[in-house]
Amino acid sequence: MDYLSSSPRPSAAIELRLLLGMVLLGLLSFDLVSCRGIDWFLLKRSLHGKFNDISWITTSQLADRLAEKNCPPPVLLDVRTPAEFKVSHLKGARQVDPKADAQSAAAGIAKDAPIVTYCSVGYRSGAMAERLRAAGYTHVQNLEGSIFQWANEHRPLVRDGEPVTRVHPFNAIWGRLLAPEVRAPLPKK
Repeated sequence: MDYLSSSPRPSAAIELRLLLGMVLLGLLSFDLVSCRGIDWFLLKRSLHGKFNDISWITTSQLADRLAEKNCPPPVLLDVRTPAEFKVSHLKGARQVDPKADAQSAAAGIAKDAPIVTYCSVGYRSGAMAERLRAAGYTHVQNLEGSIFQWANEHRPLVRDGEPVTRVHPFNAIWGRLLAPEVRAPLPKK
């Protein structure tokens, strides 16, 4: 009797399940950075769709503008809470309440001054940029990727005038967009 020929061959359905399981395992084993990249792509598309009437500036464009010696830097408005700002912010940034009206947020700023708004990922600062534009501020740009992308690219941050490397993660869900080495711990409640 031939035992090899009598052993049942796995059905096509079982083979398909094994194949799908291996593919799923492969997808799950991708580095978190890959997932972060997909999350960023979807988030940026969503933000550009929501705030399609405002101007955007990339982190590299802002870094270049801040490094220019012959041109005054834009006014940086950090549209996060005081607790977030206290962990870190861009050098020279001014913290403004995310719910502030345009006149309060831009008090003392000329209507034609270059302004760059930023927050954690771009939503709160996008809303502020819209309010500023509606109030007659003519050179307002929102930082694409905001402070999370800035920090992920290891660009300079400060706290109390001293260099730091970590950013307030806003919350556990949004904090996933930060690379682990730049994610500050969430404050205990």
